[in-house]
Amino acid sequence: MSFDPATLRYDARGLIPAIAQDAETDEVLMLAWMNAEAVARTLETGRVTYWSRSRQAFWEKGATSGHVQELVEMRLDCDRDTLLLRVRQTGPACHTGRRSCFYTAVRDGAEVEIMASG
Repeated sequence: MSFDPATLRYDARGLIPAIAQDAETDEVLMLAWMNAEAVARTLETGRVTYWSRSRQAFWEKGATSGHVQELVEMRLDCDRDTLLLRVRQTGPACHTGRRSCFYTAVRDGAEVEIMASG
């Protein structure tokens, strides 16, 4: 059965959340958004392409920074409305220079930075 990005369930803006996870360590790296064309580009090239909501443009992860995400596997959730991208990450995933965008924890009612920037 061949896969068609149009069969995914996108929101009213035509977007679907995509969670990037390190394929070797299972660490959750980031969450971004994709539209059907970004999904298709990612599958065609093997380099993860997102849709930037702020710039209203495609964003190939690492195209300018060199911190690319190479797609290992794309997974769909049971409702087909969220993607899990298992990736090989080069350099930090977060624009702050951290390995993961999830560097703040809430512990005992306070925000705690648990990962220093690179």
